[in-house]
Amino acid sequence: MNKPIRIGTRDSELAMWQAQTVEKLLTNLGHNVTLVPVKSTGDIILDKPLYELGITGVFTKTLDVALLKDEIDVAVHSMKDVPTALPQGITQSAVLQRGNTKDILVHKGLLPEKNAPYKIATSSLRRKAQWLHKFGNHEVDDLRGNVNSRLRKLAESDWNGAIFASAGLERINLLPQDYTELDWMIPAPAQGAIVVVSRTDDAELLDILCQINDIETEITTYIERQFLRTLEGGCTAPIGAIAQYNEHDDTIHFKGILLSLDGKQKFEIQKDVPIDEWKKLGFFAAKEILENGGETLMKELKEQLKK
Repeated sequence: MNKPIRIGTRDSELAMWQAQTVEKLLTNLGHNVTLVPVKSTGDIILDKPLYELGITGVFTKTLDVALLKDEIDVAVHSMKDVPTALPQGITQSAVLQRGNTKDILVHKGLLPEKNAPYKIATSSLRRKAQWLHKFGNHEVDDLRGNVNSRLRKLAESDWNGAIFASAGLERINLLPQDYTELDWMIPAPAQGAIVVVSRTDDAELLDILCQINDIETEITTYIERQFLRTLEGGCTAPIGAIAQYNEHDDTIHFKGILLSLDGKQKFEIQKDVPIDEWKKLGFFAAKEILENGGETLMKELKEQLKK
């Protein structure tokens, strides 16, 4: 392109790292790039839980508007924050190679036990529900803000720990010494993935962006987001999904979960399919959950989240 490619991004340290990663990839391809930081509604309003802010798109709407108004050419997001239905005129243009998908508990030296008092913090309904399913007597408080401010709030609080996405802390070198990987916790759909979106009618830019796309990450995140979309859950609903490609036997392993807000109800599914059956894997997995009791729970969740 003759003109610089304007990359829109949230202005947090992690979001800027993600945008700078895209900037480097495009610069290495010989393109001129400039970063355009903006502040999203989700970054400004920190005194309400995420589900009270409209559930989907709270971190992406500001950039969507800037993109459609031609104030930026592309937007870079944590893919787990992006609604499964993109606004008209905006398309997914590239997904970068995925980072760590795991959740971790950053703690103050004391690890949780089922029958001992313990207090943690998280803004995620998915994390809260899975934690309460495993530790029903623990206390879970809301925690908002970027990763830097959440770590600071944890240090200044009486919480025993807080849950973070491992990838975020790793990417900006904030992974502390006292943490434990939550192997049993199913991540958010597309956790650890970075997505680039652009205007649908910008064919020249779409051709450029496809060169930085990672096909394995594109496929696995598609499956997870299809699972989420079929369940009709917002990105903050208690839904988790992870799809992994096994190159040894050319298969996809999928695991999905749907829980009640209090963690007492849990629907879980696992499937292994040949790679050529990936396009409907998330759909069929979600349908199976819905047909086995999940549909009633989803109706209850929608009513609860409206209040």
